[in-house]
Amino acid sequence: MTRVTDIHAYLAEFDDIPGTRVFTAKRARAGYHLNQFAMSLMKAENRERWKADERAYLDGWAMTEEQKQAVLDRDYNGLLDLGGNIYFLAKLFSTDGLSFLQAVSTMSGMSLDEYAAMMIAGGRSAEGQRSIKEGR
Repeated sequence: MTRVTDIHAYLAEFDDIPGTRVFTAKRARAGYHLNQFAMSLMKAENRERWKADERAYLDGWAMTEEQKQAVLDRDYNGLLDLGGNIYFLAKLFSTDGLSFLQAVSTMSGMSLDEYAAMMIAGGRSAEGQRSIKEGR
């Protein structure tokens, strides 16, 4: 059994998984206000305020400008990179009238039908690129 002696090196390995963003403590800290914003959309009165003026609503949150722009652009992959948690972000795309399947298919580069078929068939193949830095 290999003993982990450098937790930062260990956690950095998570960034080497192609197409995957592991929600680490570092991402949780970076995305705290972003995720709190998303959770606020659980309340009908907040969804109404959001829909009336998205930018003004975002400006009430202590998020970075990059996070705010990613929300406005509905850049879900970017939001994950900036600390968003997919289950919290679901409140955003639900407010937009999108299903989880519809939103996640936009993150995959596939059409909705292609993404649904892939998932019904068992998900992404384990074959192929397994490491970003090794290119395989």
